[in-house]
Amino acid sequence: MRNNIHPMQTGNTFKPNKRSGKKKPNPLKDLKSIDYLDAKFLLRFTNDQGKILPRRITGVTAFQQRQIARAIKFARHLALLPFVAQDIA
Repeated sequence: MRNNIHPMQTGNTFKPNKRSGKKKPNPLKDLKSIDYLDAKFLLRFTNDQGKILPRRITGVTAFQQRQIARAIKFARHLALLPFVAQDIA
């Protein structure tokens, strides 16, 4: 019988660390497969440095994120996408 409130706390001041916010809409909707040859589409999921963006920013599901990461890596090996951004000097 453990309470979530510490014995030294009084009243209703205890608040658990929960992040509440609006979920991002899924940009892929119900798309089943991701084409690694579509470089323009895959660029939406990389930043300006060429890094793959995380799920919390793009709003895709975990399964879709794995498919996107795999497709981006295939496209990089085929030289459709750069591994790193080009320097402007």
